[in-house]
Amino acid sequence: MTFELTRDLPLAFTGLVVAILFVQSSLDKVADWKGNLEYLTSHFEKSPLAPFVPVMLITITVMELATGVASVVGLAYLLATGSAVVLFYASIVGSAAICGLFFGQRIAKDYAGAAILIPYFLLLMLMMILSLPARTSAIAGAL
Repeated sequence: MTFELTRDLPLAFTGLVVAILFVQSSLDKVADWKGNLEYLTSHFEKSPLAPFVPVMLITITVMELATGVASVVGLAYLLATGSAVVLFYASIVGSAAICGLFFGQRIAKDYAGAAILIPYFLLLMLMMILSLPARTSAIAGAL
C-alpha cells in the first residue's frame, strides 16, 4: 500500500494538526514546568484532586508528548508507506489524554475549560476514524 492523495490527504492534515497541538502543548509544559505546576496547584486547590497535581501533570505531559511524537512518526510513516497504523494508536493515546484533561476540568468546576477540549476530542475521533485499520477496505468498498 502506498500514499494515495485522495484517500490519505484528510488523514495527513488531521495528523499534522494533532502533531502540532500535542508537541507544542507538551513542550510548553516541560519548558515552563514550575509555572504550569503552580497554575494547576491553584486551579485544583479546592478539589479532591489537589494532592495529585504533580502526578497528573507528569502523566498528561508524557501522554501529550507520546501523542505528538507518534503523530509526527505516523505522518511520516503514512507518507512513506500509506499505512495509518501509527496515527491510529496516536489517536488513542491523545483521546485518553483529552479525557484526563476533561475529567480534571470538570472536577475543578472549570466548565468553560472543559468545553474548550471538545473540539480537540472530536479532531482525535476524526483521526481515529480516518486511520482505522480496516479503512482501506471500507474506503475501497465505498468508491
